Amino acid sequence: MVTRLYWHPIYLEHLTPPGHPERPDRLRALHGALEGDEFYTLDRVEAPMGGEQTIHYVHPESFAERIRAEIPEEIDEDDREKGRPQPLARVDSDTVVSPKSWEAALTAIGAANAAVDAVFTGQADNVFVASRPPGHHAERDRAMGFCLFNNAAIAARHAQRKHGAERVAIVDWDVHHGNGTQDIFQADPTVLYCSTHQMPLFPGTGAKDETGVGNIVNAPLSANTGSREFREAFTSRVLPALDEFRPDLIIISAGFDAHHRDPLAEINLDEGDFDWATGKLMDRAERFSGNRLVSILEGGYDLQGLSGSAAAHITRLMKG
Repeated sequence: MVTRLYWHPIYLEHLTPPGHPERPDRLRALHGALEGDEFYTLDRVEAPMGGEQTIHYVHPESFAERIRAEIPEEIDEDDREKGRPQPLARVDSDTVVSPKSWEAALTAIGAANAAVDAVFTGQADNVFVASRPPGHHAERDRAMGFCLFNNAAIAARHAQRKHGAERVAIVDWDVHHGNGTQDIFQADPTVLYCSTHQMPLFPGTGAKDETGVGNIVNAPLSANTGSREFREAFTSRVLPALDEFRPDLIIISAGFDAHHRDPLAEINLDEGDFDWATGKLMDRAERFSGNRLVSILEGGYDLQGLSGSAAAHITRLMKG
C-alpha cells in the first residue's frame, strides 16, 4: 500500500490573528506527529500550486475575484525589519486572509487535485493532503467558517473532468457540517455527500431531512455523545449509502475536531475512532474504486487531539 502526503511550507504563511483556532501551529503539530520511524515509508511530496481556472469548477469566477481582492498587500522589507506584522483582512467575522493566503489557497487546491491524479494514475493507493486553509464550509459563492474555496468539491470535479470518474463520494467526519459541500452538490446525483457532525452547532445545517436529490446523507450527532453513537451513525447511514452508490473515488473531508479534546465542539471521539472509520472507508475503496482514496484536512483545533488523530488516520492508510 503506497500512501502519499502532500504539503507545502506556504500553508504556514496563511496567517490569522493571535488566538484564532485555525492557525499555522496546527500543521506544525501534525508534522511533528509524523516524525517517528513508523512513517519512514510515507511518500512525502511538496504540493503544486493549482491553476486559478480549477477554482471555477465549483465557484463562479466573480466569487474568486472577490476573494482575491480581499488579500492585503505584503509589507516591505523595512517594515519587516521594524517588526511590523503582516496585515490581515476579514472575509467574514471568522474567516481571515493575509498576504500569502491566495497562494496558500491555490496550493491547497493544487494538492487536492494532485492527490486525485496520484490515485488515478497509480502513483499512490491513497493520499493525505495536509493543507490549509480548510474548505468544506465554502459554498458556491460564499467563503465562511475559516474556508475560502472548497478543496474537496474541486477535487471531486477534477476527478470527473480529467479522469472520467462517474461517481465520487465525499465523506465528511468533521464535527461541523460541511454546508459548502452540500450546497455545491445538492442537485448533482453524480456526487454523494455523507456527513457525521454535531447538531445543533455551527453552521446550523445538516439535518437528516436535507437529502438533496437523494445524494445527501446527514447523520447528526447530539452534544456529549461519543464513539458508540458515531460508529452507529457510520454503520447505519454512511456505509450503506456508499455500498449503494459504488463510488469510483472516495474523498474524505478529514476534520479531527470531533476529538474529545477539541475546544469548539462537544463530541467525544478519540484516535481509535478515526482509525476505525478510516478502515471502513478503505474497505469500500478496495471494493468499489481500486483503493482510490483521497483524504483532505479540514478542522481540528486542539493540537494534541489533531496531531494524534491525524497520525492514527495516516497510519491506517499506510497499513491497508
